[in-house]
Parts: sequence; C-alpha cells; structure tokens
Amino acid sequence: MITFDNVNKRYPSGQDALGRVSLEIERAEMVFLTGRSGAGKSTLLKLLTAIERPSRGTILVSGHNLNRLRNSQIPYYRRNLGIVFQNHQLLFDRSVFDNVALPLSVAGCNRRELGRRVRAALDKVGLLQREKQNPIVLSGGEQQRVGIARAVVNKPRLLVADEPTGNLDPQLSAEVMQLFRQFNAVGVTVLVASHDLKLIARMGCRVLSLEAGHLIFDGVPDRDFAKGPA
Repeated sequence: MITFDNVNKRYPSGQDALGRVSLEIERAEMVFLTGRSGAGKSTLLKLLTAIERPSRGTILVSGHNLNRLRNSQIPYYRRNLGIVFQNHQLLFDRSVFDNVALPLSVAGCNRRELGRRVRAALDKVGLLQREKQNPIVLSGGEQQRVGIARAVVNKPRLLVADEPTGNLDPQLSAEVMQLFRQFNAVGVTVLVASHDLKLIARMGCRVLSLEAGHLIFDGVPDRDFAKGPA
C-alpha cells in the first residue's frame, strides 16, 4: 500500500527534516507514527499527502509513484485519501452537513448520492442528529468527529490523521481511536501520528518512531513503551 524507499526531505533553509527513511505499510494495516516535536512526523505525512515532495528517494502509494505525480493530478490522488487534522479545520459559516459534504461537492457528486453518503458518515460517528447545526456550537470532541466524517465520506482506501487527539481528554481520545479501529476493520489503511504514548500502547498496533528525521523503531511496542525515552 505504502512504500518509502530511502526518502530524504531537505527544506530550502538547509534543514534536513527526514533522512534515508525506508518503510512499508500493508493494505488494511493500522499503524501509529510517533516521535518528539520536530522529529519529522508532520513532514512524513505531508510527503504522503503530496503537500510536500521528497528531495531524494521514492514514495509509492498503491503502486503509484508520488515523485512522478504532476501538480494537476494531486487533487485526483487525494480523492483516495481521508485526512484528519488536529485543529479540525471546519468551516464555521456552514452546517455540519455542508462541512462533511465538501469533498463530495468538489468531486461533483449528485445530490441524492451526496445526501446518502454524508448521512451515513455522520451516523457512523454518532452525529446524525446534529447535521443542521453549526460546528461552532459543538464540543471539541464532536468537532473532531465531524472532521473524521468528512475524511471518510469519500470512502478512502487510506486514512491519515495528524495528532487527532491532541486537544482531547483521555476518554474522548479513546473514543476517536475506536472510530479509527472500526474503519480499519472494514479494510481502510490507517496511519495516525500521535505523541500520546500511553494511548498508542493500549491500541496494540505497529508503531513507527522517528527521531531527528530518522526511523529508529518499527514494530509492536512492549510494556515499557508508554514510559517514553529514558
């Protein structure tokens, strides 16, 4: 599903954000990406979502070489991605329904299919009764669930989340992670960047750990993982 082969990313300032990163993620796998602030997590996700381009190395997603992706092809590539942000990035001048419908509207989905899929996504995250409300009246956890519904309304094959529980309390964080697990259970590949080591340890999934732009761990963590670096 995803292959990073000896990937480097150097910014114009001269900063090396990633150095010789190689990894593979299988289809329908659920994987966590962790590391301290500045370790390279966000850069890796930006490369995966074609927001940034690698300086060297090759990135393959479902057999497609992202290095060869033309700028005009990026919107079509992203239609197979679901992206969840830490700060939700919801539009507060639109209803919950309209926020979730946005990817389908951009893709030219007809009105009947759009309504069916938006309500199915809202039902999945437990917010069907809130579709007419403005997101600004919702709690932080509910706003995050609106963001998740928007990310999955396209029925993506790959779901990417960047610190999706960073602003949530432990109970809400666990609920969000269970939603990701449910999507993964039906075949969606899920990659979640998070610094919450305790939550990651409880999930029992494969973990990729970055430090100073280098991949230093790839596997299922042991019981001491949640304690963090010594």
